[in-house]
Amino acid sequence: MDLGRLEDGGWRQPSTKEVAPGAREGVILLHGLARTRRSMRPLAAFLRRCGYQVVNVGYPSCRYPIEALAQSAIPPAVAALRRQKVDAVHFVTHSMGGILLRAFLAGEPLPELGRTVMLCPPSQGSELVDHLGRFAWFRVLFGPAGCQLGTGQEHLPSRLGPATFPVGILTGNRPVIGLARFFPGPNDGKVSVARAQLIGMGDFLVLPCGHSLIMRHREVQEQVASFLKNGRFRRAG
Repeated sequence: MDLGRLEDGGWRQPSTKEVAPGAREGVILLHGLARTRRSMRPLAAFLRRCGYQVVNVGYPSCRYPIEALAQSAIPPAVAALRRQKVDAVHFVTHSMGGILLRAFLAGEPLPELGRTVMLCPPSQGSELVDHLGRFAWFRVLFGPAGCQLGTGQEHLPSRLGPATFPVGILTGNRPVIGLARFFPGPNDGKVSVARAQLIGMGDFLVLPCGHSLIMRHREVQEQVASFLKNGRFRRAG
C-alpha cells in the first residue's frame, strides 16, 4: 500500500451519500478493544443533542474474533434503529470498532447506510500489535481480536480492502510516553497516523489528541457531527 499517496490525498474519494432534508437519522456507536460502551457515552449524549437517534453498542471485545463480534454486535443495533423508523443509519467507531464495521460490511450490505466516522482506526493495522502480539500476556489480555490487528498481509485489516462507503477518518498525533519507539512516525500511542488512513476514505483529519480519550474532546465531537451532516470535516476558513 502506497502510504505516500494516502498522505497527499491521492487515494481519497468524495463522500457522495446524500440524506434527504427532514430524514430521520440514527447513529450506531462502536467502541474499541478492551473498552466498553461507557467510553462512548459522552459522544452519544452529544449526538443525541444534535438530533440523532443513537444506539451505543457494547460487546465483549477481548473474547472473540472480530468477525464474530461484528455479527453479534451490529445486526441488533441496526434492528433497533429500524424499529425507530430511521431513514439513514450512520456509524461512529473508535479504534477496533472501525475494523468490526468493515468486516461486517464486507459480507452484508446495509441499504440504509449513511456516513461513517472512524476515530483512530487501525485501518492498516497497528505496529504496536506487531511488537506486543508475540507475548502470551498480550494474547491473554486482548484475546483473538487483539491479535488480528497487526500490519501484516495475513492480518485482518489488510484483507478487508478499501472503503466502499462514505467514511471520514479522524485520528490523533499525541503519543504515549514509552510507546513512541514502536512507531516510525507520528502516532496517537496505539496507531500511527499513516496506518489510520484507508484507501477510499472521503476525508482525513489529524487533531492533537491521544488514542484512548479522543472521543471525549469537544472539537472531535463537533468534527464528527460535521462529517455526518456534510460528508466532510471542518477546516479553518
